[in-house]
Amino acid sequence: MFRIADLVVIIIFFAGITGIGVYFARKNDSTEEYFLGNRSFPGWVIGLSMLGTSISSVSFLALPAAAFILDYRQAVNNLALPVAAILAVFIFIPFFRQGKATSAFEYLEQRYCFPVRLYAAAGFIILQVIRLATILYLVAIPIAEMTGMHIIWIIIFGGVFISFYTVLGGIEAVIWTDVAQTIILLLGGILCLTIIVFSLPGGLGQIIDVGSGFHKFSLGPMEWGFSKRTFWVMLLLGLTGFTTEYSSNQNVVQRYIAAKSTKEARKATIICAVTAIPTWMMFFFLGTCLFVFYKAFPDPKIIGMKADEVLPYFILSKTYPGVGGLIIAACIAAAMSSLDSSINAVATIGTVDFFKRLDKKERTDKEYLSIARKLSITAGVLMIAGSVVINYIPKESINDFTLIVSSLFGGGMLAIFMLGFFTRRVGNTGIITGLIVGLIFNIYMVLHAFGVLPQSLTLGIHAYWSGIIMNFVLCVVAIGVSLFKPEKRSLAGLTVWTNRKPCVIEKENSEICGSFSCQERN
Repeated sequence: MFRIADLVVIIIFFAGITGIGVYFARKNDSTEEYFLGNRSFPGWVIGLSMLGTSISSVSFLALPAAAFILDYRQAVNNLALPVAAILAVFIFIPFFRQGKATSAFEYLEQRYCFPVRLYAAAGFIILQVIRLATILYLVAIPIAEMTGMHIIWIIIFGGVFISFYTVLGGIEAVIWTDVAQTIILLLGGILCLTIIVFSLPGGLGQIIDVGSGFHKFSLGPMEWGFSKRTFWVMLLLGLTGFTTEYSSNQNVVQRYIAAKSTKEARKATIICAVTAIPTWMMFFFLGTCLFVFYKAFPDPKIIGMKADEVLPYFILSKTYPGVGGLIIAACIAAAMSSLDSSINAVATIGTVDFFKRLDKKERTDKEYLSIARKLSITAGVLMIAGSVVINYIPKESINDFTLIVSSLFGGGMLAIFMLGFFTRRVGNTGIITGLIVGLIFNIYMVLHAFGVLPQSLTLGIHAYWSGIIMNFVLCVVAIGVSLFKPEKRSLAGLTVWTNRKPCVIEKENSEICGSFSCQERN
C-alpha cells in the first residue's frame, strides 16, 4: 500500500541518520575512537542507547504479535531485568572498567585460558549474526507492505543502508543515532496506542474488558513444567538471558567501557532498567489493543496474516498519510538501533579477540581500523543473507523464534562468566570439561528442537529450557571437577573474592594499568 506522504517522512528520517554517520566518519582515526568513542560518553546517552539496543524491532513488531496471538507470557522474562541490572551496577561494571579492556572476553583469557575466550567470542558472533538477520527481517515487513516491493529487495536495500552508516561512523554514530531512534520509537508506540484507543467506541475500558474476557493479560500457567511456556519457565529464561546480557554481551559491556566514568556507566544501566520494562509492556499492550480493535471491527484480510504482519497492516490501512510514515520510521528506528550496535560489536570482537590476538604481524592501529571496517561490512552481508533465510522458515512469531534460538545457541555463556566472577576453585580443567558436557547436551537439544531425533529419544523438554539447563549442567560439572583439580594460579583482581579497589578508567588518570587489574599476576 504505497503512500507518498509516508515515503517522504521515511526518506527524511533516512537522510538524518545518514548525516550523523557521515559526520562521525570524519572523527574516526583510531580503533579506540571507532570502538569506544575515546571512553567519553555521559550516562544518559549510554542509557538511552542501551534502551534502544535492547528493545529493537523485536519490541515494535514481535511483542505486539506475541500478545495479539496469545497473551503476556512472553513478557514475563523481561521482569527479570532489574535483578541483572543490580548485579551489573555492583559487580559487572567495576570488573569491566578495570584497566584498558575493549572486549568482554579479554577477561576470560586472564581468568581461564585463551581457548575459553575464543569459544565465548565465537559464540557471541554467531548469536549476533542470527540476531541481526532476525531484526532486519522484522523491519522489512512493514516497508514491503507500504511500498509493494518484494520483501527480499527491502532486506537487501535496508541491510546495505544500515551497514553504510555503521561502517562509516563507528560507535559514536551508533550511540548518537540510537538516542534519536529510541525517542522516535517511543513516540511511534505511543502514537499507535492513542490511535487505537480513540478509534474504539469504548476506549480504554473496552480494551480492558475484552482483553480480560479473552485472557489476553494472562502471564501464562503458574505450574512447573518442562514441556510448556509457563510463568516460571519464562521468568527463569529472563533471569538467564538478562544476566548473560549484562555480564557478557559485548553490546552492553562496550557501553560500560565507553562511558566516561564508572559512575556514568552505573547511571546508564539504571536509566535503561527503569525505562525498559514500561516500554516492553507498552508494546505488549499494543498487541492487546490490536486484538480488541479487530474484534470490534472485523477485517477478513488479517485472518491469513502472520502475527508479525498485523501491526504494519493496521498502520498502513488505519492511519492518515504521513502519520503512518512516522510510525513506520519508528519501527525502522527500532531495528536500526539494534542492528548498528550488533554490527559494531561483531567488528570489535573480530578485531580485538581474533585479529589482534592471533595476528603474528606487527600492524599499525590504522591497519586494525581498516580491518574493523571490513568486518563491519562482512557482518552486514551475513545479516542480509540470514534475513532472507528467515523469511522462509515456518514460525509462530519472531519473538518465539528468537527466544528458541537464544536458548539453543547461548552456549553456557552465563555459567562461564559467573563461575569466573564468583568462584576461586574452578579453573581451566573444570570449565573446559563443563563446556564439553554442556555442548553435548546442547547438540541434543538442537536436534530435538528441529525434529531430527526419533520420538523414543526425546525428553519432552521445551526448547526454552535448553539454555537454562546447559548453564546448570556446565556449572555442576565444572564445580565437580574443581573439587578434585582446583585452580592454583593467582586470581588477584579476577574474582569478587580477590578483587581489590579497581583502577577505574577516568580521564584524569595519568596511569593506565593492565587489562583487568592493577596488581601483578603470576
